[in-house]
Amino acid sequence: MRFVTVVLGLALAASCAHAQQKVLKFIPQADLRILDPITTTAYITRNHAYMVYDTLFATDANFKIQPQMVDKWQISADKLTYTFTLRDGLKFHDGQPVRPTDCIASLERWSKRDALGQKLAQATESWTTVNDKTFRLKLKKPFPLTLDALGKLSSNVPFIMPERIAKTDASQNITEVIGSGPFKFVKDEWVPGNKVVYVKNTDYVPRKEPPSWAAGGKVVKVDRVEWIYIPDSATAAAALSAGEADWWEQLPPDLIPLLSRNKEVRVENIDPLGSMSILRFNFLNPPFNNQKMREALLHVIDQRDYVLGIAGSERNGHPCYSYFTCGTPLSSETGAEALKGKRDFDRAKKLIQESGYKGEKIVIISATDQPIVQSQSLLTADLLRKLGLNVELQAGDWGTLITRRTSKEPVDKGGWSIFHTWFVGPDIMSPASTPLVSLGEKSWFGWPADAKMEELREAWFNTTDPAAGKKAADAVQVEAFKFLPYIPTAQFILPTAYRSNLSGVILAPVTFLWNVEKK
Repeated sequence: MRFVTVVLGLALAASCAHAQQKVLKFIPQADLRILDPITTTAYITRNHAYMVYDTLFATDANFKIQPQMVDKWQISADKLTYTFTLRDGLKFHDGQPVRPTDCIASLERWSKRDALGQKLAQATESWTTVNDKTFRLKLKKPFPLTLDALGKLSSNVPFIMPERIAKTDASQNITEVIGSGPFKFVKDEWVPGNKVVYVKNTDYVPRKEPPSWAAGGKVVKVDRVEWIYIPDSATAAAALSAGEADWWEQLPPDLIPLLSRNKEVRVENIDPLGSMSILRFNFLNPPFNNQKMREALLHVIDQRDYVLGIAGSERNGHPCYSYFTCGTPLSSETGAEALKGKRDFDRAKKLIQESGYKGEKIVIISATDQPIVQSQSLLTADLLRKLGLNVELQAGDWGTLITRRTSKEPVDKGGWSIFHTWFVGPDIMSPASTPLVSLGEKSWFGWPADAKMEELREAWFNTTDPAAGKKAADAVQVEAFKFLPYIPTAQFILPTAYRSNLSGVILAPVTFLWNVEKK
């Protein structure tokens, strides 16, 4: 009897302790399927990684690169040598100190997958350890974007992992999540398709500066964060309205008015630049390995339809006839005449005939739990049918799509022809952007290959002043509208919504959960 009493007492104590914790219940944009932020550019994985990992440098709200894990750094007079010293108190979740060898291994793995990282790697002569806190980068030639690369805001982000994990092949997903960031991932409570759990890392030492985007102090003000995946938007809205959830990351347009009327909920735009949506082709298989087939779509897409489909109204979106985020220095409409002009179905059908299209099935893969993706996919499928093409829309969830888009198989073996996605503004502000890389097998999903595009991108990387950089970026865009590695479809904003008892939400293109306080 005494044994039972003791057990019940311990269980009650544990229950009370858990009840006293501050738990932030967050509805993420998608289901977390892939844990590795290097093998995928999916934002759900990027957001997960920001919870558990840290970075050497970070981008602040003024687009300036600030030190994060780095305490101090030096650049030699010839711009060829960077020396970095880590801050005190950096420790991985397994209790091991963060060492220069961890940083070097992490950066080398990241540089094999990221577009900007690949360029940095090409300019790199060596990474070397100086002592237990200091390491050195030696370049073959000056690379002005070195710190921009190390402080990259969004996918792929150069997160720092333990060396033994970072030694994993860059094409193989890691399965062990050990970071040095402000939260710890609770793998035992991870239920794909349902829930992800993080707890406060009590060993984390935040920087002293105030938070600003990914930079500054990452102060955790809750004990536990639960990501609750709710694919049905009406159910998610009901959970937020009832207080069963605290924050819904991404609202579909039709529910914005409903939640805006709830006095207990705040609806805000936390992304100052907005996002850019795109149509991505598969270059490995027919029919879009033919440039004329890609061009045919360019002549029938009306971005205004995609704006309404994604954002619901022109208040939350607008056309953007640029490969670089509209409202940023390199944006331009140079070369965009076909996309900007009136629809021309006759021209499109002529191009399809000239391409030699033989009725090959076109498979659009989509995600019903991602309104941004599904709305675009429906519009594109309708356009293809109007052009008389053999099209099939295959929709699952986002987790399935980001796994399936890695397939290089033909469509009859699980492959694909088109998928839609989007990028936050900072991801595609310049020719360094991932979807512009045209190196065939080394490119992002879709695998375009265009030697001229790579020559023009390289010329942009080699510019040394803004005027020359703008001219070089315009040349990249002209080639992009000819070769068509993808088609820009809209620029838009989707608000977020959270309960009014939350404070400290950081306004940024990426969702950060530190600094958030729950009353």
